[in-house]
Amino acid sequence: MINELRLENFKSWKNIKAMRLAPITGLFGTNSSGKSSIMQSLLLLKQTMESSDRSLPLYLGGEKDYVELGIFRDVIWSHEQENNLSFGLKWTLPEILTIKNPETPKEILFSGDKMAFSTEIDLSPKEQLRVKKMEYLFEGNIFSYTWKEGNRYQLSPTQQGNGFRFIRTPGRGWDPPQPIKFYGFPDQVMTYYQNTNFLADIQLELESLFSRLFYLGPLREFPKRRYVWSGGEPSDVGRRGEKTIDAILAARGREEYIRRGRRKKTWTLDQMLAHRLKELGLIHDFSVEQIAKGNNLYEVRVQKNPESAKVLITDVGFGVSQVLPILVLCYYVPEGSTILFEQPEIHLHPSVQSGLADVFIDVAKHRDIQLVIESHSEHLLNRLQTRIAEEVLTPDDIALYFCRAELKSSVLDELKTNMFGDIENWPKDFFGDQFGELAAKQKAALERQRSSEKA
Repeated sequence: MINELRLENFKSWKNIKAMRLAPITGLFGTNSSGKSSIMQSLLLLKQTMESSDRSLPLYLGGEKDYVELGIFRDVIWSHEQENNLSFGLKWTLPEILTIKNPETPKEILFSGDKMAFSTEIDLSPKEQLRVKKMEYLFEGNIFSYTWKEGNRYQLSPTQQGNGFRFIRTPGRGWDPPQPIKFYGFPDQVMTYYQNTNFLADIQLELESLFSRLFYLGPLREFPKRRYVWSGGEPSDVGRRGEKTIDAILAARGREEYIRRGRRKKTWTLDQMLAHRLKELGLIHDFSVEQIAKGNNLYEVRVQKNPESAKVLITDVGFGVSQVLPILVLCYYVPEGSTILFEQPEIHLHPSVQSGLADVFIDVAKHRDIQLVIESHSEHLLNRLQTRIAEEVLTPDDIALYFCRAELKSSVLDELKTNMFGDIENWPKDFFGDQFGELAAKQKAALERQRSSEKA
């Protein structure tokens, strides 16, 4: 799970020093306040990791990628290209990582389940992206790879003071080359030094973290009357939910079961979806059915109430097709994953928005799924607050933020939630000026009443 995010000079953010991330993190605020940019920072790192170009520090994306951010000038804060772009993360590993001493394998050098990473990127005089510094922190030990004058890099030793040091291989006196992408020690580091093989294990933990990070955007696909499944197993439901039905059918083939809590029977994905859609009040029953045996065409059929006939998903309200990718993603991805949602409440009734909060709570508690949610939904927020008051959640289970745009930079305010679910530092005009609107309405009504009395 990601515990902390740090950004410097990224888009509208001059500096986010230490943003706490919880099992459920909510980002609220006005339009163009920087909410989406926080998610884009993580997606930028993910798509760079997945890029085939090992020499490019950051892959800013194209039309079919998670994000398309243009050029470095578009990404850097205030378009000031002389600034350095910096990202930082702290996270908890799924399991304890133990590093043995390469020279004496019976000796354990480092062991723990907490890790941190940071990278600093700038534009070289030739206007090429360059990693100026990258650094891993593992159980108090720092391993850094820093650019030096003369276009060379230096590997710095651990700073814990336990006597460990990097040992150069005899005859390998030259300096190692540039990093792989924004985070990777080049292969030469393993050959230029005698005892650096464990750096690959540390680097692998960062790759593993981002392999478990998934995203669903705000604009989701329209439902179809027919779906074609070629038998593939997608890793997620796609940016727009276009792989939702593929994921349902792939889960069927895996015969995997979803944990529902202590002393509760596990369910298949189909069972969970039917239950959740019914619980949200959208439909009575749901199924994905093969049109004819032996072909690869499928239909999604729903039943609105116990007495009605099953119809295609295209023939019912839009809400079912919009919430389905959210539910599938929550219950399809591996346990321990992190999911980024942008405005999951779009096209959904307020009662369904509230119900989504309970879905998020369920997967956070029973599937160890971390959720980062950008939202404008007061109904979703109110349900989270209610669950804190009911002791289903604790204030530590959620991290709520209000993003606001000032003259030069976006500003991040953490909302302090007490044990009763109350937000103690409620921002001005959080969801608009509700009290002002009510007062204006009452004033207008009184003036109209007085006018009619005079007439």
